[in-house]
Amino acid sequence: MRQMIEVGEEELDNFLKRARIVDFDKKEILSAPDKIPHDIFFINKGLIRVFITDSAGTEHSIHFALENQFIADYSSFIQQSPSLYSLQTLEETQVVVLPRAVIEWGYNNLAEGQKLGRLIAEYYFMYQDHRIKNSYIRTPKQRYDSIAEVFPNIHNRVPQHMIASYLGITPIHLSRLKKAEMGKP
Repeated sequence: MRQMIEVGEEELDNFLKRARIVDFDKKEILSAPDKIPHDIFFINKGLIRVFITDSAGTEHSIHFALENQFIADYSSFIQQSPSLYSLQTLEETQVVVLPRAVIEWGYNNLAEGQKLGRLIAEYYFMYQDHRIKNSYIRTPKQRYDSIAEVFPNIHNRVPQHMIASYLGITPIHLSRLKKAEMGKP
């Protein structure tokens, strides 16, 4: 929070005492489809994948979130509508759980609470906009080459089939890209 807004020690303590820290094992679901999400998560440690399951039962990785990032199905959270996404831990993960009441408290009681909410929303909008543009204007190789910039060390933390899904390619295509990468002088 201090990287985004000016917040005093007392303000921060009053905010955080309303939140709770929760540890999750690998592969736990934090938010599921058809349920209204009531929490935003801040990742202290670990990795979370956001995915959607199509009508044939195939999972599509939409996003990854790492340490020091907020994650939620923001659209469903804001609209208080059932989610289409699942949020799943890919490692042992520790999060700060921020229920809706805590978020509202922050908006109303932190001197820069509204600013914090706006900055998080702007960041998420820019990320999504960038992702959509990249899926249309960049080649699979360009998307593969840039994924580690967005998600540092992703190749060592996430199964390859999930990375391929995120990139919009098959695991076989990803394997070819990696082989071509290794063959570089």
